[in-house]
Amino acid sequence: MKKLLPYLIALPIAAFGLLTLFLSTSIIFDWFGIRAKEGNYVLFVVWANFICSLFYLFSAYGFIKAKKWTFLLLGLAAIVLIITFVIFKIYIYSGGIYETKTVEALIFRLIVTLIFVIFAYFTIAKKYKTIKIN
Repeated sequence: MKKLLPYLIALPIAAFGLLTLFLSTSIIFDWFGIRAKEGNYVLFVVWANFICSLFYLFSAYGFIKAKKWTFLLLGLAAIVLIITFVIFKIYIYSGGIYETKTVEALIFRLIVTLIFVIFAYFTIAKKYKTIKIN
């Protein structure tokens, strides 16, 4: 089971990364007419999602190879999303046009990313911590 666990964790991260990559690039490059279907999308949120999609894909690899940078990469994705959320809130309060689903999607993505960070901590990063006994 221990050998299977990294793959079981990497699979949803890779799937989430691929879905995020597809959706964000579809809006950025206007593939398949998705940009028009999205309504009032906020471009800097889309770009943040694109950047995070790359972090998710590299992190999926990191889980399989048990690399300690996996935790840091997912933590960085969470930080990017938190900063994006703060800037997005400022954008909203200053009268920016947006869709309600963008707020919900950003909160959902942040929660999922934080869950990935927790998995990375308990399955990889915690192994690399050294215990000092005096």
